[in-house]
Amino acid sequence: MAKGASISGFPEWLPSERVVEQRVIDTLRKVFELNGFIGIETRAVETGASLLKKGETSKEIYLLSRLQEVGQENDTPVEERLGLHFDLTVPLSRYVVENSGRLVFPFKRWQIQKVWRGERPQEGRFREFVQADVDVIGEGTLPDHYEVELPLVMVAALEELRPYGCPKATVHANNRKLSEGFYRGLGLTDIEGVLREIDKLDKIGADEVAKLLVLTCGATEAQAAACLELADLTAADGAQLREKFDALCAAHGIATDGEAYALAIQGLDTLAMIIDKAAAIRPGSVIADLKIARGLDYYTGSVYETFLDGAASLGSICSGGRYDNLASSGSRKYPGVGLSIGLSRLVSHMLHVAGAHASRVSPAAVMVAVWNEDERDASDAIAAKLRARGIAVDVAPTAAKLGKQIKYADKLGIPYVWFPGQDGAGDEVKDIVSGEQSPADATSWEPDSMSARQTVVLD
Repeated sequence: MAKGASISGFPEWLPSERVVEQRVIDTLRKVFELNGFIGIETRAVETGASLLKKGETSKEIYLLSRLQEVGQENDTPVEERLGLHFDLTVPLSRYVVENSGRLVFPFKRWQIQKVWRGERPQEGRFREFVQADVDVIGEGTLPDHYEVELPLVMVAALEELRPYGCPKATVHANNRKLSEGFYRGLGLTDIEGVLREIDKLDKIGADEVAKLLVLTCGATEAQAAACLELADLTAADGAQLREKFDALCAAHGIATDGEAYALAIQGLDTLAMIIDKAAAIRPGSVIADLKIARGLDYYTGSVYETFLDGAASLGSICSGGRYDNLASSGSRKYPGVGLSIGLSRLVSHMLHVAGAHASRVSPAAVMVAVWNEDERDASDAIAAKLRARGIAVDVAPTAAKLGKQIKYADKLGIPYVWFPGQDGAGDEVKDIVSGEQSPADATSWEPDSMSARQTVVLD
């Protein structure tokens, strides 16, 4: 990261680091489009009313003010002010409603854009960062098979990044209906509060979460303990999940003929379907994990968190879920399901932990030398011929000694230096890695495909 990036939480990548980021973006886009997702970009700002749909995260929203408005912000309600978007899901819901008559549903979209959050910066967590999202939005209804497709697409995308230093990814899935039904069966009423506290398990541990459930959600110690038992429940497949869940309900006196249990079974059946179907397509890629809660208010069903092998300190790198009520227009609802990769966080891990780096900084495969400034036009003409054939070319910035020109190309990682012919002699090109120099014609010469490729490699 650039050493001059002195504003905490706002990273600036060096050119070699930006190459890695761009390779990640290109790879994700390729996988998303391979699966039929359509790219869009939404504006950077939304109204406060839209952004506040995020619920608890409202304290992290950056609101905008023009210079002449400073000191007068309180004259305008927060709901009417503009703020930088906190994620890409809320803007998508607004975009879908506004353009519903011009979209084809189910609408499958990918989006890679910057977002802004006023949270405390720490290793791998930024205030300005790039997210990569895939979502499917339905009109009126949305089949639950998309709740299997979306996590598998993300696993496939992350799998493509493994050669560049991304560890193996596993999606941990739960269903909020399952959790809510269980909590209601215990007699708890502050369901959103319980979900938010359970979502903190990996950060603060079970003992602290139990205390919070009692202090902030009105749970008894026994109810808090039961919530933690549910969070600890694991299963290899859908049948085992149902068996263990029923045993847990019986242990805590939750009636199987009540509304709470019926709600829980709706969620359990969906979760079982997800892990069983995912196992048939990509074994081990999606597992049931009943402590996954996602503390955001708009999730209504399946929820996901994605973890990388050997990177526990990184936490979840990709999260999301099902949301049925976020987008609506009158009586028409647009339910959706989606996942989002914290791309900047992932790139930071790949750079600073896995050691990913660019094979070279410049995208140019060849640099054309300049004998003297009076002959620069000849060098520019050679560059134009090569570019017309799709070969990336730079031209030496000055007519310095050839050794300095070659050193300049080497610093940028440009593998070839082109010498224009003089006094009737033909052009020559030098491979500055091997030292081999040979005659070349700008209308037919081709660089070695591997040498000319700007790639990402590991230490």
